[in-house]
Amino acid sequence: MISTCKEWLKRYLQLGIVESKDHRINQQIFVSNLFSLIGYTITFVMAVSATVRENYILAFCLYTASILFFTAHQIHRFGNLHNSHKISSKIVLISLLILMVYLIYTGGHNNTGPLWIYIVPPVAFFFGGMRKGLANIGLFVIITSIMLFYPGDILLGTSYEFSFKSRLLYSFSTVTLLFGFYEYSRQKSIQNIQNLSDKFEQQAMYDMMTGLPNRRAMREYLQYEYDRSQRSKKNMSVLLCDIDHFKKVNDQHGHDGGDVVLQELANLFTNSLRKQDKTARWGGEEFLFLLPETNAFEAHILAEKIRKKVANTEFHYNKHLVNITVSIGIKEVEKNISVDKAITLADEFLYQAKESGRNTSMPKFDAVDDE
Repeated sequence: MISTCKEWLKRYLQLGIVESKDHRINQQIFVSNLFSLIGYTITFVMAVSATVRENYILAFCLYTASILFFTAHQIHRFGNLHNSHKISSKIVLISLLILMVYLIYTGGHNNTGPLWIYIVPPVAFFFGGMRKGLANIGLFVIITSIMLFYPGDILLGTSYEFSFKSRLLYSFSTVTLLFGFYEYSRQKSIQNIQNLSDKFEQQAMYDMMTGLPNRRAMREYLQYEYDRSQRSKKNMSVLLCDIDHFKKVNDQHGHDGGDVVLQELANLFTNSLRKQDKTARWGGEEFLFLLPETNAFEAHILAEKIRKKVANTEFHYNKHLVNITVSIGIKEVEKNISVDKAITLADEFLYQAKESGRNTSMPKFDAVDDE
């Protein structure tokens, strides 16, 4: 029996939660389901009690609130409904605010109705956030203050002592400030966690030295463009570029000098490419270029442009001139080969470029090389 109840409660609270949705949305759905369960259970019990006492107007209002709270849960059953979590949370919040205003107006049972208003701040802040939560609570305070302190109590269906009314609002304002501070701290913590997550993701996907995507990030770009090229039947090419005699740069200028050259070279590569192209630090002094919608001939034109630009650029470190050249291997990703195979073939062409004297691109296209 207990296990059955636990299973029912679990299914109830997780209604509408989907793994593909954002974690915060799923959390809001969970809490919305929880509030709706508590809301319609309590209001239904109170409605039955009011019915027994023959307070039919109060009973009607409580039954209506119970139905609205129950509806806020049922909305999650419509999976195709856009932003169901927002609709559900609004129903819960609006129903709660209206019910609280009504309890203040009537006094509820033995004028204890106003004591329920302390559940407004946590609900308003959770579903609305800091700004919307304060706005909703502020509107609620204005309405209830007018009702409570309007001369002659003509806006109330009951009467309260002045000391009770003033202390009710003072204590409610204190609770609101405390929950507001908690919500502010919670949002700051979430933001800090998100910033740390973004930082770690940046470190995981980008090379810290050059700021370029690393091998892991480039793998994702390669797979995405490969799948797209297969669907659209458009060309795609890769370039594998290696700095010639980079060891000499480190020997002559130290690793700091080598790092500066890598950074400046990365900027040169980035400024030499089209918007759709990608370049990544593939490892050490190797760089991989991804060229969507580019055949082998067009890739060779771009490779030669990059190679010549590097050869004609003066790099500097500590007022010392550093001249470098690059060798490039080119391979079009044809239909019958994988991305990994294309990179392997580009690496073989890069080896040929090194063997043929460096500062060149392979394979050669006469129409380009004769220019």
